[in-house]
Amino acid sequence: MAEPSAATQSPSVSSSSSGAEPSAPGGGSPGSCPALGAKSCGSSCADSFVSSSSSQPVSLFSTSQVHDLIFWRDVKKTGFVFGTTLIMLLSLAAFSVISVVSYLILALLSVTISFRVYKSVIQAVQKSEEGHPFKAYLDVDITLSSEAFHNYVNAAMVHINRALKLIIRLFLVEDLVDSLKLAVFMWLMTYVGAVFNGITLLILAELLIFSVPIVYEKYKTQIDHYVGIARDQTKSIVEKIQAKLPGVAKKKAE
Repeated sequence: MAEPSAATQSPSVSSSSSGAEPSAPGGGSPGSCPALGAKSCGSSCADSFVSSSSSQPVSLFSTSQVHDLIFWRDVKKTGFVFGTTLIMLLSLAAFSVISVVSYLILALLSVTISFRVYKSVIQAVQKSEEGHPFKAYLDVDITLSSEAFHNYVNAAMVHINRALKLIIRLFLVEDLVDSLKLAVFMWLMTYVGAVFNGITLLILAELLIFSVPIVYEKYKTQIDHYVGIARDQTKSIVEKIQAKLPGVAKKKAE
């Protein structure tokens, strides 16, 4: 008779023991950074940034992040990115690519070497054994797995095949109007190329990327009104041109 009572009591004991998990030292949750220490926290954070447990490729920039960046949601972050890239493009406009890359590498090495020497001197004076200051980042596994590489290649091939189909369609004149649009656009680009070079166009593109979205967000109603008028006029002009082209008119009739 003692055995059934013990059996009836065992589920409650096991459920209470399984439901209560031992808390991590320091009052935090298991696996929290305060319980791991500063070095382990830095290493785990760096590991989670570089690698991922899933088979999908790690995306460093999402659509929402890019949206917040160009709409100046975080002024400090957007200002840093905008200023850094603008200085880079201005440097490329004034100096050669080799010079700019060399100066950037020298600046980065100056910072890391100075910090390494500084930490070594501090450790020698304080007689501490903290180890290498960049050890948390040196231990990060940055190898690219074959599965992730194939995922990136497959994603790139989709865009490459789409671009090839578009090029063949335009150059072999599948649609006469689209091919004429490309010809007019390239003719206009000859005048643009005579005034601006590639770096200048990139600088102008960056200025537009970081200014037009915020202006559009502020004056959205007025801009949409005038854009709608221009779109309607352009559509009517294109329809008139298509009506005068015999090949396009015949194709529409069919």
